[in-house]
Amino acid sequence: MTTPLLTRVKSTLFVHSRRRSRTLIEGEFASVFHGRSLDFDDLRDYVPGDEVRDIDWKATARHSAPLVRRYVAARKQNLMLVVDTGRGMAALAKGGEPKKEVAIAAAGLIGYLAYRHGDLVGLVRGDSSGAVAHELRGSEAHLERLLRAIHDATRLDASRSELAALLGWVARNVRRRMLLLVVADDLELDDQLAGLLRRLQVQHEVLWLTVEDADPTVLSTTRAAVDVSDHHVLPTSVRTDPRVRAAYAEAAAARARATAAALDDVRISHGRVGATSDVLTAVFGLLERQRRAVR
Repeated sequence: MTTPLLTRVKSTLFVHSRRRSRTLIEGEFASVFHGRSLDFDDLRDYVPGDEVRDIDWKATARHSAPLVRRYVAARKQNLMLVVDTGRGMAALAKGGEPKKEVAIAAAGLIGYLAYRHGDLVGLVRGDSSGAVAHELRGSEAHLERLLRAIHDATRLDASRSELAALLGWVARNVRRRMLLLVVADDLELDDQLAGLLRRLQVQHEVLWLTVEDADPTVLSTTRAAVDVSDHHVLPTSVRTDPRVRAAYAEAAAARARATAAALDDVRISHGRVGATSDVLTAVFGLLERQRRAVR
């Protein structure tokens, strides 16, 4: 029997969360959407700029330092997962597992946190053959269906990735303001993508997570490496050449810097992850950067 994908996500979350405070798991995602309502959330230290009316004077007296109340926003936050399901995402990630497994872990983690806070989660996935949209809902069963759709669509025999077309579809068809999580292949942003991201950033709040490519020069296999985008073969004798390794490392680092600079330029919080074991750290780092950006 196949293990539900969401079960894998939750088990990873709770195993790793033992090393972290419970408040991080419960509160970090919600902190992006804090607002004023009747739903009390927790207390935190007063910082300059907080409203005096939010100070809890009884708690302050016990604590001997000012504490302010935080409230959970009354509105629901709509989260749209935007996931590249082209054949490039079926290739290996930096950690040696299929990139789609890393994408599912990341999308599942943020989707589960959104669900836990009463938010609605949807999905837009696609490749060069077109985009497919899944409606917004707020249940574990629905989130499992979204993750399964990503898993089943991302295959080596699928069409090539076409992120510009996918983001263009979102820009044209997703009218309601949402939080967009873009899970993308390891690529360098061109002018077309940068223009789309500027448009999306005006319409929505955008988070970007890159799934890092495996380094073909260090793969632990004696077989020839194959580029899934064009099926070109990189023979073992070539990819193990020290000069090829150095050139590849330099090119990969340059691409990562260029992508980061392009995302910074359009003020989109972004991160990189290369293995499912690193997803928790990458996701919470991404959410923390977003939280600071919206302050």
